[in-house]
Amino acid sequence: MVKVIGINFYNANRIYYFSPGKLNIKLGDNIIVETERGMQYGKAVTDILYMAEEKVFLPLKEVIRIADEKDKKTNDKNTCDAQKALKYAKDLVEKEQLDMKLFEASYTFDRKKLIFKFIADERVDFRELAKMLAAKYKTRIELRQIGVRDKAKEIGGLGPCGRPLCCTKFLTNFNSVSINMAKNQGIALNPTKINGSCGRLLCCLGYEDENYSYYKKKFPKIGEMVEINGTKGRVSELNVLAGNYKVKASDTEEILIEVDLDGSNK
Repeated sequence: MVKVIGINFYNANRIYYFSPGKLNIKLGDNIIVETERGMQYGKAVTDILYMAEEKVFLPLKEVIRIADEKDKKTNDKNTCDAQKALKYAKDLVEKEQLDMKLFEASYTFDRKKLIFKFIADERVDFRELAKMLAAKYKTRIELRQIGVRDKAKEIGGLGPCGRPLCCTKFLTNFNSVSINMAKNQGIALNPTKINGSCGRLLCCLGYEDENYSYYKKKFPKIGEMVEINGTKGRVSELNVLAGNYKVKASDTEEILIEVDLDGSNK
């Protein structure tokens, strides 16, 4: 077992694990830690935990210190300056007519790096933009292209269900989602129904797909001829959630027979 503390950055939902060392870090404490991106200001979103080694990436980096009021003011200034830098960078993008959309800027805590996130349909040659930004802010510039799903995760919003986007609440990774998942669940292939705020297929289509696939093995296929209590008919509708299916007893008569999975008439 490994002693860890869960940290997140910029109010994102993803949790990163670090070693608390000898520090008595508690849930809600602000901390300073060294990451792959540089020194960062984060927040403890768990108490100190003990986790199995296979569930964390070793070796863990150690928390530098618990943040004090001076650190908080530094972080607030970094955030404010990053917003100003974002506006300036957007003006440069428009001036240079670059086909990219900047939507976030952030300083590392020590201001050794200024990171911009953007989306673009294709690869963008931003070398000149990076030079102009470096000349302006006298620090290392990183321009990071991300996907539309990542953008939705960063910005947030409400899904078709009326609830906050899953990616902003609890999803940490984007698994593959296919149109076959919607078909498998009998969902109408209407883009307004199956696409999320990012314009891509809803992540939640994958939540129950495995269960649908498992239980549908117990059902006949739509259009298949079956015999129920001596009555022959063609399967016209499946209801996996209710655990039954409907059979059209005749091609001419609109008679539907609802049958439970155990074969008895309902």
